[in-house]
This record gives sequence, structure tokens and C-alpha cells, in this order.
Amino acid sequence: MSEMTVGICTLANDRVLDQVIALINSIGEVMGPEFPICIFPYDDQCDRLAAAIHDRPNVQIFQDQSVMDYWDNQAKRMWDACPDVKARWAEVTTDSYYRFGTHRRLGAFSGPFDRFLYMDADTLLLQDITPIIEKLESHDWIVYDFQHRDINHVFNHKSEKLFEVFSTNRIEREIFCSGFFAAKRGTFTEEQLNHCLHYLQSGEHDIMYGMSVDQSLLNYWAMRSNLAIYNYALELPSSESTGCCVTSDHFERRGHQLFDRGNPLTYLHYIGLSSSLFADLCAGENVDFPYRDLFLHYRYLHDPSSRPSFSGKPRPYNSRSLTERILSKLRR
Repeated sequence: MSEMTVGICTLANDRVLDQVIALINSIGEVMGPEFPICIFPYDDQCDRLAAAIHDRPNVQIFQDQSVMDYWDNQAKRMWDACPDVKARWAEVTTDSYYRFGTHRRLGAFSGPFDRFLYMDADTLLLQDITPIIEKLESHDWIVYDFQHRDINHVFNHKSEKLFEVFSTNRIEREIFCSGFFAAKRGTFTEEQLNHCLHYLQSGEHDIMYGMSVDQSLLNYWAMRSNLAIYNYALELPSSESTGCCVTSDHFERRGHQLFDRGNPLTYLHYIGLSSSLFADLCAGENVDFPYRDLFLHYRYLHDPSSRPSFSGKPRPYNSRSLTERILSKLRR
């Protein structure tokens, strides 16, 4: 019997280059420099990314187009069953599908690893993932977040059908953020996906939230398939659990780790911060945001001479005028 393969997957393109390098470096620090990493391409704009990882044999950009086509088609047929969502998309984009590249993370279910942890590119790994992977012995899906406190970005909370489809207890305990989860290759079979499609076509499309597309879809698939979901944030004693989001300003930094009331964070998610903010920072703009120095440490871990130096008082990240943001985008 071949040995079980384990790795970390992420989703990226050239736009998030600085962030994904920081993530890769953090994984190497925690899990070792040879730990396997697979990047699923958000789109075709990955030339700079490919050049940045060419000397990292443990990191690959996923290339199997047939696998990506399969999961693209699965996502499309699900959303094609959601007319209200597609009508909402038509108000904000001329594309047939909104932010469709985010679905490329679905390729992990047919990817190179038997068991994997998926992490968004705007995260940093801070602790060993071995206990998370081992938890897949007893559960199908492992998460560590507090998304269950905010269903608004997962399902249509105004839908009268939502609590007919899922009980209040399931909503409160099983909802998760799609930016950090552990699962197995083959988690969703063709039969399971066909069942999900049938339910959507039968009226359950009303519960879907179309502006957090991959997150709504993954939650629906996992919960409709009755997967055994384990959330460390709910299962650990409150005295031991930690936050994970950059929006929490009380984390204590010790060296290159963060602690929440004395407990080490498993990961940090720079959620809600634009990729352009990180690009500006790495281009030398003295812009500040929470846990900036930790990001810079991992971004330039293997290239400290390229780390930008700053003088004077940094500008808060949310202080730029609309004109400044537009000009910065045009410069890039």
C-alpha cells in the first residue's frame, strides 16, 4: 500500500504574489522546507508566480486542466440552478459568473494529496498542522474559525427556507469559513454533487448567498452531504481556543508567533485587506495595517535584503482617498 500523501493547498495568481510567498515561507518555517504545497491557479495570470517558485521543488502550480475543467463545470451547473443569484450578479458584473476563479480551490478534492489543508493566500501558518490532519481519521471536514457567528456571508439569512433545510443547531455549529479547512481527496462524489444539484433545482437555491460564492457553495455541499464537521473554535474549551483574524487587535506577538490570551494561534488570516495593500507595502509605501511586521518577516524570510525600509509615521491602511486608490491601481 502506498503511503498517504499530505500537503497544503492554496489559491493564487500574480496579483497576490507577495501574500502567497509569505504563506509559503510560513509553511516552510513550521512544517519544514520540503513540505508539499500545491497552488491552484485563480486564472491564467501566473507567470510571475511561476518564476518565484521555480527553485522550490516542494511547491507546484497545479496543471491538470481536465481536473480544473471538471470542478469549473460542477460549480457552473450549481450556480445555473440559482436564478436569483445570477440576477444579482448581473447587477455588478458583465461576467456570466461572479469571482469565478475562487472556485478553483475545488480542485483540491481531485488534487495531489490524499489529505490536505486548504489555506487562502492571505493567511500565515503559525502552528504544526499534524493534529488537524490526524483529526480527519474521525471527521470529514476540519475548520478553525468563528464564521458560524455570521451566517450572512454564507447563506441568504432572509430566506424562509433556510431553517427548513438546515436546523438552527446545524447552522450554529457547522457553518465555516472557506479560507481554512482540512479535507480528503474524493470528499465529494459525483452522486453527492448530483443530489446537491437536485435540491438546488427543487427550490433550495433560495438559501444561497451569491456574493461569497465558493464559501456558500462549499458550506452547502458539506452540510447537504451530512459531512462530519469539526470546528476547533467550538470543540476546544474557551480557555484554549484562539481567534485567527487580523481584525482582532489583542493578539500578543512573541518572536514570530502570535498568542491569544496565552494560547498560540494556529494561523493568521488577513481577511478583508486588499491584495493591493500588500503590493503597495512591498513596493515601499509606508502603509500600516495590523500585524504588518509579521507579514514582512515571512514575506522576506529568505530575501531580507529586499525588505523595504521605512521612515516616518506610517499611513493607516484605511486612510487613502478614493483618488489615491485609483491612481495606485493605475500605476500597477
